[in-house]
Amino acid sequence: MDNKKTLSMVMTALFMAIIAVMTFIPNVGYINLIVIKATLLHVPVIVGSIVLGPKKGAILGATFGITSLIKNTLEPSLLSFAFSPFYQVGEIGGNGWSVVIALVPRILVGVVPYFVFVGLEKLLKNMKVRRAIAIPVACAVGAFVNTLLVMNLIYFCFKEEFAVARSIALNTVYSAILGIIAVNGIPEAIVAVVIGGAVSLALLRIVPQTKKRVP
Repeated sequence: MDNKKTLSMVMTALFMAIIAVMTFIPNVGYINLIVIKATLLHVPVIVGSIVLGPKKGAILGATFGITSLIKNTLEPSLLSFAFSPFYQVGEIGGNGWSVVIALVPRILVGVVPYFVFVGLEKLLKNMKVRRAIAIPVACAVGAFVNTLLVMNLIYFCFKEEFAVARSIALNTVYSAILGIIAVNGIPEAIVAVVIGGAVSLALLRIVPQTKKRVP
């Protein structure tokens, strides 16, 4: 096994450990806002995607998704039924779609930023500041992939349950969804750009394979 593969495996394991540790430190990986849990776990997944590539990023995203399922089972919030098939309160409960919502958007968070980053670097290859543009955009896109996919899947898969849980009319559900997107999504994107961008830029200077992606 060459040094590049070894470094990649070590960094993947390190990011997975970071995700696991952040998950179970109160109000670090997940911040319980009563209605739904805000998260910072998209940040190591996005960084892993940009630095290690989409395959390792998908593994990190799956790790994020599994922690979401576990956390919403053990420490539920009002909408935990959308993330855990094991959560049941009265007539409201999760099902197979809960697993989809917990996993699929998070896996894509580990895939999409890589292609945004590489695509922008190629598009801007004649600019000295191409990386300073590509990294923040990729981080922001990764954050919004998580928020937009999760919340829209909740709308399409659990609209009635959402209305009952929030005690609102069915025709106002999407307005409530948009409110959560604004309240959670924008701060999560800012954190991803500031912290994820700085960490990605630093790691790209020491991970050799990333330097050969753009001529």
